[in-house]
Amino acid sequence: MAPLSLPNPLPPGAALAAAQHLLDTGRPFQAHEALEAAWKAAADDERGLWRGLTQLAVGMTHLARGNVRGGVAVLVRASDNLAPYAEHPPHDVDIAGLRGWIADRLTAVERAHPQPPCVTGDPPGSTAIPAGGDVFPGAATGDRPPRLVR
Repeated sequence: MAPLSLPNPLPPGAALAAAQHLLDTGRPFQAHEALEAAWKAAADDERGLWRGLTQLAVGMTHLARGNVRGGVAVLVRASDNLAPYAEHPPHDVDIAGLRGWIADRLTAVERAHPQPPCVTGDPPGSTAIPAGGDVFPGAATGDRPPRLVR
């Protein structure tokens, strides 16, 4: 897949719109690039928001690639970084919806993998999930990606 080519950085609304389009078209890695550029350019009081949004896309990427342990860890950090913005979300970001989406994914992963799996490439006998497996809950069922903005 060709590298993402966007002005660096996009204004917040445009970064959110670009990231949403990329998530909607199954490209969470590219969405993380758009969000990461906004994170690096963000004012200090919004850095945690953009970090959390970037981590959401990174967590989705890890899950899609079969790295369940990494995906879970990054999604937990994403939720933690988004939490402080719940009362007054900047840019109309749907903090409650995103944190709910993350919680639903984490629950689905826990049901599918009650024992924490190891990252692919671990020694024989590990509980590694092969890359390309359906480890991103909802991927095969058409579950919608999270909505970034209300």
